[in-house]
Amino acid sequence: MSCIAITGSSGLIGHALTNALATRGETVRRIIRSSTTRKDVIHWDPVVGELDVDSLEHIHATVHLAGEPIVGRWTAAKKKKIYDSRIKSTALLSSALARMRHKPPTVLVTASAIGFYGNRGDQWLDEDSNPGSGFLADTCLAWEQATKAALQASIRVVNLRIGVVLSPRGGALRTMLPAFRMGLGGVIGTGRQWVSWISLDDLIRLILFVIDEDSISGPINAVAPNPVTNRQLTKAMGRILHRPTLCAVPNFALRLAFGSLADETLLASQRVRSVRLKQTPFKFHHPELPEALQCLLKS
Repeated sequence: MSCIAITGSSGLIGHALTNALATRGETVRRIIRSSTTRKDVIHWDPVVGELDVDSLEHIHATVHLAGEPIVGRWTAAKKKKIYDSRIKSTALLSSALARMRHKPPTVLVTASAIGFYGNRGDQWLDEDSNPGSGFLADTCLAWEQATKAALQASIRVVNLRIGVVLSPRGGALRTMLPAFRMGLGGVIGTGRQWVSWISLDDLIRLILFVIDEDSISGPINAVAPNPVTNRQLTKAMGRILHRPTLCAVPNFALRLAFGSLADETLLASQRVRSVRLKQTPFKFHHPELPEALQCLLKS
């Protein structure tokens, strides 16, 4: 049995990962901002750069998932929070792990996102593709570079470039479901933009896999092998829920409502695959979207 430290444990991914680790007998220590004397909790404050190195002793692996949610209108203040919450926290954690007096964790698994690639149309993108342009691409690039201290300390670092995580308990799917169940679902923009997705179950299995697999380091695209267009996603949702999908949302309405967030997320096209995962024994439980939605929406 080993000890795993997790940031962002209260989020959709972090909560599911905490449960999965506990199920397989791991000791989990949550790194949180609230002060506490509980032995299973480590206090930190990335805003002021506060994290006691000694509290990290006897940690075998660290999973870093914390970050300001990107949803909401992107004002200058919101963008700063999104950026700083990722880069400052990653740099703080990496530096603390590197300064441990005894044996540091063998691996740091840190979240990144397919926003790294920017808006790339129909182009296939893999781990060797160049970063794109825009706020999210710049943020993801800096996010991954913020692990420098851990790398220099010979800690194995895995940067998971996570796609759209599908779960009825949170994220994009939960946001979409009410409208679709009322028959008000429809394509977003042109519907031609590519959506690279992964079920929550497969993402948790992937995180556990990269913790255990010593040969894996660097960027990994955490996406199912078969991306779909927004139109294909919309039609699949409608078929499974037995609802019409005629209420399209035009580009201008999305930009009016969300500003630059719309162009970099809802309207962005990212056709992503993982060449590196294909070279490993990892197998997806949900490689195809219709079957994944069938399982998620009927469970």
